[in-house]
Amino acid sequence: MAGIPTAAVTATGLLGGYAVARWTKKRPLGGVALAAAGVVAAREWQQKAGNATAVALSGVYVAAFAGSHPLAKKIGAWPSVFAVAGAVAAASWAVVDRRK
Repeated sequence: MAGIPTAAVTATGLLGGYAVARWTKKRPLGGVALAAAGVVAAREWQQKAGNATAVALSGVYVAAFAGSHPLAKKIGAWPSVFAVAGAVAAASWAVVDRRK
């Protein structure tokens, strides 16, 4: 997984998790996709930037997921998911991925 930018992993987790939940109508399946990407990203963050960074960015990932719900009531579901996925990807890139 070292070759895949964590920004891509996090964006895919948020977008993919929502897509799976929506299209299968099984929210737990979406949660599995979201969590799997979060675990992969956290492990990469920890290996590349240390425990504190991994904890902080994991918090951002979870907060984005939680924040997408009230945001969806204002701007719609897909726009909300794209917005939070972009924000988390940008944070991940800025803090970890650009270090290469």
